[in-house]
Amino acid sequence: MTGGASRLVAAAVVVVAGFAASQVARAESSMSYLTTFGPAGDPATRLGWGLGLISIAVTVIVTALLLAGLLRRRQRADPKALAVASDTGGMAWIYVGTGITTVILLACAVWTIRTISAIAMPVGTDLSLEVSAAQWWWRVRYDNADPSQVFDTANEIHIPVGRPVRVELESLDVIHSFWIPKLGGKMDVIPGRTNVTWLEADAPGVYRGQCGEYCGAQHAHMALSVVADPPATYAAWVADQLAQAPRPASSDVAAGLATFSRHCAACHAIRGTDAGGILGPDLTHLMSRSTLAAGTLPNTPANLLAWLADSQAIKPGCRMPRLALSARELQSVARYLQTLQ
Repeated sequence: MTGGASRLVAAAVVVVAGFAASQVARAESSMSYLTTFGPAGDPATRLGWGLGLISIAVTVIVTALLLAGLLRRRQRADPKALAVASDTGGMAWIYVGTGITTVILLACAVWTIRTISAIAMPVGTDLSLEVSAAQWWWRVRYDNADPSQVFDTANEIHIPVGRPVRVELESLDVIHSFWIPKLGGKMDVIPGRTNVTWLEADAPGVYRGQCGEYCGAQHAHMALSVVADPPATYAAWVADQLAQAPRPASSDVAAGLATFSRHCAACHAIRGTDAGGILGPDLTHLMSRSTLAAGTLPNTPANLLAWLADSQAIKPGCRMPRLALSARELQSVARYLQTLQ
């Protein structure tokens, strides 16, 4: 095999290896943006793949022409020969190449403009959320013209499959970025400003999200998830979320509520109780969520107790202070919180 052919084979191997690696990444990563699942993200994904493939094709063609030129037997640099080459069509290659490039760039520009139009806010979006970002968690409010139908949750967004959802974004402290890779692109969340984006999933599932802008020490632990439910399941979830917290069914659980009210109610709200804090997440249906501390821990009784005992050891710098509670009080509060389904 000649040196030129070896180089071409090596280049082909690199391209194929890169493509294979991208397929592995797509299959394994929950934050991969190489495949999307809804009209808010699909057009941009197709555009990204298309522009990427066009770029690869251009690179391969240019590289092949360059190698062909380098491998040709060199001729003497005779000015007369160069002039003859120019007069007999050498410049035609430049004209053809420039023409093809112009057509491709115009086509890409039109495709990009059409994509931007396709992912703009859809008309007639009747479901609206307010998402507030804070160090380092997400408050989610489900709006409704009827105040009795408004409720808050945290770090977990439920949406109905096949229905566009308007999302208004605000920051409570520093710049964050709202990013659900499999459902759409990033949108900055800026203090003092309301930015608007939208979500729509065409298949049920859980789609992981992440703050995409460095926002402090626990930026990596500021995750969220979007759960796309079939319409009937979503309606049942909303009904459950609108319900107030159940009353304690035993004296031990009642003691846990009393301890919670003394030590935690200034920051957290639980509907149906005296707890009405707004500095931390609403905990009315805490145990219906899949994670604790914005995706840091799975929501299990053991992890809940560990979080109550020393949140700073798990998520240093978070706004939740260490609670000066005895082991018995911690167990009591944890048992009460586990009733908040």
